[in-house]
Order: sequence, then C-alpha cells, then structure tokens
Amino acid sequence: MTEYQGEIDCSGMNCPMPVLKTKLKIDTMAAGQILRVVATDPGACNDMPAWANRVGHTLVSSGEEGDKFIFYIQKGE
Repeated sequence: MTEYQGEIDCSGMNCPMPVLKTKLKIDTMAAGQILRVVATDPGACNDMPAWANRVGHTLVSSGEEGDKFIFYIQKGE
C-alpha cells in the first residue's frame, strides 16, 4: 500500500469529473505529496495517467479494488 497525504472519492462520476476533482484537490497540496484517487469510470484508467503526465505530476501506482480504480498521484514541483 502506498502512503498518501490526501484522498478523494470520485465514485459514480464520469469523464471529465474525476480529473477535474483531482486537479482541484492536488492544487491544495504541497509538492511531493501523494493523493489517492478512487474512481469507477473505466475512462479514468486512460485519463488519469495522461493528465498527470501532461501537467507534471507522477502516477506512482494504479490498480483495482473490486469495482473501483485506484490511483496514487504525486504532486510535481
């Protein structure tokens, strides 16, 4: 399990809401901190890594827990 400093649950939200909610939350965090994101939209599996890479954050890990997709994103500088 990855250690994290913040968490948001985007269950039931469809694209682009998981990415938008993630951006709003990660903007309040310090560089280097890790945010745990829970989503149910399969589109998030492509959207989260692409967004994180584009804006300079790091996708530390991702996976599935039951019917949920879990992402750990480390805020960049």
